[in-house]
Amino acid sequence: MNKKKSETPIYTPTECKKFILPVRDVIDIIGGKWRLPIIIALSFKIHRFKELERQIEGITPRMLSKELKELEINGLINREVFNTMPVSVEYSLTDYGKSLDKVIETMRDWGLTHRNKIRNE
Repeated sequence: MNKKKSETPIYTPTECKKFILPVRDVIDIIGGKWRLPIIIALSFKIHRFKELERQIEGITPRMLSKELKELEINGLINREVFNTMPVSVEYSLTDYGKSLDKVIETMRDWGLTHRNKIRNE
């Protein structure tokens, strides 16, 4: 990355791509309407399926199931099946999923700032 005297960075197209691609990866993994709410709910405590369904207002069981599978495939959540009658399943964040805490906190802070800015204009 090159810099002018004013210290404003000048990015080459290659350097710009290096910034864009990882951000797009993050958006692909946690983007969409439901994934972040699921991750946030699981950051507070371990949940069973029905608990998550009640916690995340408006999500259908089918969509919750689909999103949980995607989050599990991406290594962000654990799915633990217990040999009980009936079978019970608990979902929790993996350590890798917990690594999103700072990202989510930064997004929340920015969102609060943005809400205040929009309301006060």
